[in-house]
Amino acid sequence: MRKRQKRTRKPKKPRRKGNVAKQKQLTPGEWFEKLVAVQARLRAPNGCPWDREQTHQSLRTYLIEEAYEVLEALESGNDAKFAEEMGDLLLQIVFHSQIAREEGRFTVSEVIREIHDKMIRRHPHVFGTTRAKDSTEVLRNWEQIKAAERRAGEKQGNSKAGDDLPKEASLLDGVSRALPATLEGFQLARKASRIGFDWEDASGVFEKMREETEELKKALGNQDHWRIEEELGDLLFAAINLSRFLKVDPEIALKKANAKFVRRFRAMERLARKNGQGFKDLPHEEMETYWDAAKKLEGKPHSPELSGAQRKR
Repeated sequence: MRKRQKRTRKPKKPRRKGNVAKQKQLTPGEWFEKLVAVQARLRAPNGCPWDREQTHQSLRTYLIEEAYEVLEALESGNDAKFAEEMGDLLLQIVFHSQIAREEGRFTVSEVIREIHDKMIRRHPHVFGTTRAKDSTEVLRNWEQIKAAERRAGEKQGNSKAGDDLPKEASLLDGVSRALPATLEGFQLARKASRIGFDWEDASGVFEKMREETEELKKALGNQDHWRIEEELGDLLFAAINLSRFLKVDPEIALKKANAKFVRRFRAMERLARKNGQGFKDLPHEEMETYWDAAKKLEGKPHSPELSGAQRKR
């Protein structure tokens, strides 16, 4: 009996490099469609159990977390990390859109169409015949267009009031109550300033902060808890107004201050350990000494990027 000769298979050529090169040639639209398909697959009956369990409500925390992680990556100056975190944030939009599509509410195409049409509608000085001589006029037009859109929406029964009661129009409409308190206050004050309800310059805000500080001290002296809370809120609101005058986003400024405190506190702990001391057991005077030492070690780095205080919403 003749023995069958073994067929030798030629080794397959590695395709990875070619695939990578081909993938890099994909357009943003093609990549987006691939991402949408991936999320649909994860939500399919034979997909990922965790992804299938998620709802709009359960994903709320991740949406907020990813937004802050984008900011952190932006501050780091690491472009690869910045791009990665932007992708994570984009995934949240795709995820919510996929859930909405399954519920028959809307699709990701509608999400994209809405923002596409809105950007054209709110930039008539670019896509239409309106003229805007500077960014201040652009923002004024932006608010007027937003107000007209809200009125049109209410006539169509698409009010965002959240109930069936009639809601009187206000220049402050459009500021979400779901925002962090600093950003909500910032937007409220900014909207009011656009019609001239504002101080002439930052010196007026400093005076208001001094006034609110004195009222807070008086409330403290009277041990009036509810008044203390109110006056502290007024002082914080005045500080937010100051940030607006200085063109600094208060949320980002506070996040940076928090990060600086963490760096210096950890530096104090390291210095104490280096000296064979337990930081938590030190008297207050020694803690202050370590704090001064931590400040000297750190210095004061400066970042030139803009805060985005004049952004459109």
